[in-house]
This record gives sequence, C-alpha cells and structure tokens, in this order.
Amino acid sequence: MIELDGVPELIDPVMVAAFEGWNDAGDAASAAVAHLDREWKGEVFAALDAEDYYDFQVNRPTVWLDGGVRKITWPTTRLSVVRIADANGKGKPRDLVLVRGIEPSMRWRSFCNEILGFAHELGVEMLVVLGALLGDTPHTRPVPVSGVTSDPDLARTMDLEETRYEGPTGIVGILQEACTHAGVPAVSLWAAVPHYVSQPPNPKATLALLNRLEDLLDLRIPLGELSEDARAWQLGVDQLAAEDSEVAEYVQSLEEARDTADLPEASGEAIAREFERYLRRRDPQAGPGLATEGGVADGRDGSYLRDTASGRTRPPKPAAKEPKDAKDSKEPKEPKSPNGEPGSAAESTGPDAGEPEAGRPDTKGASEDDRVDGRADDSED
Repeated sequence: MIELDGVPELIDPVMVAAFEGWNDAGDAASAAVAHLDREWKGEVFAALDAEDYYDFQVNRPTVWLDGGVRKITWPTTRLSVVRIADANGKGKPRDLVLVRGIEPSMRWRSFCNEILGFAHELGVEMLVVLGALLGDTPHTRPVPVSGVTSDPDLARTMDLEETRYEGPTGIVGILQEACTHAGVPAVSLWAAVPHYVSQPPNPKATLALLNRLEDLLDLRIPLGELSEDARAWQLGVDQLAAEDSEVAEYVQSLEEARDTADLPEASGEAIAREFERYLRRRDPQAGPGLATEGGVADGRDGSYLRDTASGRTRPPKPAAKEPKDAKDSKEPKEPKSPNGEPGSAAESTGPDAGEPEAGRPDTKGASEDDRVDGRADDSED
C-alpha cells in the first residue's frame, strides 16, 4: 500500500513524466521535466526502490562527497509535486506531479503499476508522458511535436492522434497502455530531434515540448534561460554546418521537404495557437522572452559535436547520399514513427512506443567517434 502522508491534497493534479534512455533523444524530454521541477521548485516526496527495477551494470550508481563524507546516489525514478499559484493567468491554482527517472531495466509491469498506484492515491486526472526521437527534420525549422493517445474520446476532445503503432516499444508506450487499462487518461508528446545533431543537450526540442505542454494543459510555463539556450543552440549548429558543404546540402534538402509538407500549417489553427501562446506570455511573470515552438537566433555555446582528433566542434557527416541524378536524391527517407505509423519528416516520426529512426531513439550508448559520424552503436541500450 502506498502511503503519502507528507503530500497535501492536490488541486486538479496532472502527472507529467519523462524517462532517460531509449525514449529521450538529445535528453529533450527529461530536460523538460527537470526544467519544470527547477522553475517551480518541486519537492520530492517519493522514490522507487532502485533494487527492484535497475541493472546497476547498465545504470551505475555514482559516488560523491558531502562535506568529506562519501555518499552514493542510486539510479532510480523520483516523484515530486509543484503547485502553480496562477496556472492559466486567471488566478486558478493547479498542481503537477513530476515523474523523472531512467527507463527501468526490468519488471516493467510492476514499475508501471507502482507509478499508477501513486497516481491513484494522489487523484491524478491525466498522465502526460514526454518523449523525444531521432527524425529526418532540419534543425533550422520549428521542432515537430506529435501528441498521441490510445483513448478515442481523448483524441477527439484534445485534438490528438489516436495511435495505430505496431512494433517494438519503450517504457513510454508501456506506461501509456497501462494507463489505458487502468482507466487513466494518458497522452504522449513526442519531439523529433535532427538525427545528424543528436548529441545532448537539445534545448530547442525541450522548448518545443514545453510549448506543446502549455497548449495541452492551458498553463503558463516560465522559460528562464531556455529560449536563449535554444537560440544559441541553433546558431551554433548553423555555424558548424556551414563548415561542411555536404552537411549544408543535406540540411537544405530536409528544409525543402519540410517546407513543402508544412504549407497547410501556415494558416488558421497554427497561427491561432501561436497567438494564444503570445497572450499567455505577455505577463512578465510568465518568463523572459517570447518563444515560439522552435524560436531561434542568437547564441553563446557551440559545444554540440566534438571531433576527438582535432578537439574542435563540428557537425557530423550525413550518411552517404544517392547520386544527384537519382529521382529522389533531394528527398529524405520517410521516418518511422516511434509510436505511430510511418509519416513525413514534417510530422516528426510520431509517437506512443517511443521508437525513433531505425529503432534507435538516442545515442547515449554510442562512442564519441560514433557521435561525430551521426550514428549510434548497433548494440541494444
């Protein structure tokens, strides 16, 4: 039985979760939950027993010194709660339960049941799981974010896709299905990270996830320095890509495909969403700057990809392209949805199971040389 004596009665609580590992390309999803926890000063009230769910040879504990005393931090999943005094700019408070951890190594069903046990005890109304995957999307365009659910009613009322994915999945897909069977409304939000610049961090993808979460929950999220970090990230990648003509040509081909697919978006609903977000952010307390779903320009840090031989940062070379006279030489391959059916690059490989391009959502297990080439190790996470 889960006892939560130290947690006050919550107001319209929503659980927001993200897990490092297979479902977290560029650390975008876990960074989004960490941002919420940091900006709203979340208080940890529970942690799952690391012995039950993690292989310590895969996710090793860390040792650190606290005033000369050695301590150990075990890999686990922690839950914290934050209260938003003015959630939507109308004086209405709301609580978020933040779940941040590492994809478990074992006993996934028990893991999900324990998360749902907390959700039940806290009266959680809906669970939102954040994920990120690698896709054929250019870094110069707004980050595509897909919202999916297994609930047909929720898909209709919240303008989401109803998942039709079949194939390998990660903890995000398992948790979403567990919610479906338990009768808990659940949504997955997926950001597509450019596969040719996949090394974390990716503040632009993190910002896009937070913007989408704002729209979904009608919240005002303080951005802190995230908008500036996103601008810096894009400027840094722009400069690095300009040093390699092959990378620049490849990015241009992705831009052309994306712009063609996005033409219908340049009206109506997309413009209305941006305007509503602008109105929410006019209050200075909502955080510095106006950030669109992938706003960029300005920069300070260029440490994204590093060439171990020369020590300088640079973009990776893309995979070999077909001859220029090939019929589809300018068209990137169709991305496979991690949790949705195959879609266009503009749709960002969609959602639910958390499987990115070629079944590898991130490159955390790749060597440094592999990251320079834009490829991850073929071994399983």
